[in-house]
Amino acid sequence: MARPRFIDRSIARFLREPPSVLHTASVIVTVTLVVALAGGALMSVLDRDEYPNIWLGMWWALQTVTTVGYGDVTPENPSGRIVAVFVMLEGIAFIAILTSAVTSTFVTRALRERERVQAQDEEGHEDRVDARLDDLIARLDRLEQMLSRQENTWRGP
Repeated sequence: MARPRFIDRSIARFLREPPSVLHTASVIVTVTLVVALAGGALMSVLDRDEYPNIWLGMWWALQTVTTVGYGDVTPENPSGRIVAVFVMLEGIAFIAILTSAVTSTFVTRALRERERVQAQDEEGHEDRVDARLDDLIARLDRLEQMLSRQENTWRGP
């Protein structure tokens, strides 16, 4: 029963404090690195004919996970192809998630900049309104003074 509590706590913490882009990127890079290393090692174990040493398996995993895919080495055994599916999917996910994280960062910065400009515009608008009100108050004061003088001249000495 300890499992659901851990999962519940993890989900609650995630909803309270969404991970930062830096944290997310580090998790993605770490998972991709582990998948590439494990895929390269598995390939050299499962498909010995195609990948006689671990370095050739690592080369294949690196070019697959980065979606380069030169085609100089390809898995022939079914077990190697199964490993390849996981490495390819991780590579595609890595590129997609990394692209969306960078895009999200740019969009967030653009929104913050827009909000800052709008706040400045609103501040400037308020300043202009305040200046006009001050001008109107000054004009009203002058009118009151003129009316007061006019009343004094009507009443006479």
